Formats: sequence, C-alpha cells, structure tokens
Amino acid sequence: MSEQPITAQDLEPDLADRMRKALRVSHVSSGEMATYLEVTPGTVSTWINGRIAPSAQTVRLWALRTGVPHGWLRDGTQSPHQDGPGGGEMLPRLDSNQQPFD
Repeated sequence: MSEQPITAQDLEPDLADRMRKALRVSHVSSGEMATYLEVTPGTVSTWINGRIAPSAQTVRLWALRTGVPHGWLRDGTQSPHQDGPGGGEMLPRLDSNQQPFD
C-alpha cells in the first residue's frame, strides 16, 4: 500500500474546521446550533466533521448565530477588514432566543 505525502494544502483549515472554531469562540454548543437551525444534532455533527457540506443558507445562518464574518466562515479567504461583496461582512450575533427569521 503506497501512502501519499501530506501537502501544505492538506493542512489548511476547511469549512468544517471554521465551523467548529466559530462554535468554540462564540461559546455555542453543537446542540444549541442544532436547535437554532432546526436540525438534528447528528446533522450538525456531519457538517463539523466534514462528512457533508452544509448549504449556503446554513453557512450564513451559522455566521449569524456565532457572530463570525460570513466571508471567513464561507471560504476562509476574507478578513473582517476587507471590502467587497460578502467579504468581511460582520453579521450581528443572534442569541439563543432569536430565530433567524424573526
């Protein structure tokens, strides 16, 4: 069995990594996020472990709930200080009592 060498690209954070970090820094549990998004905890687990990619709408709602920049969460290339469509747009953090469509 031959093994492929690990590249620098393999070590770059992906969407699942950024989603986990957003939860950690915002002190939102995966269970709280599941309730907020009205999905099962297992669905959140598949996203944060990189087994399935969430929809674009889910990524935006994740950013809203955690308060991280949508562009950073989406693709990791935008900083909070960059201009442009969806770039570093800071979204207001929603608390656990707010629903995304209130």
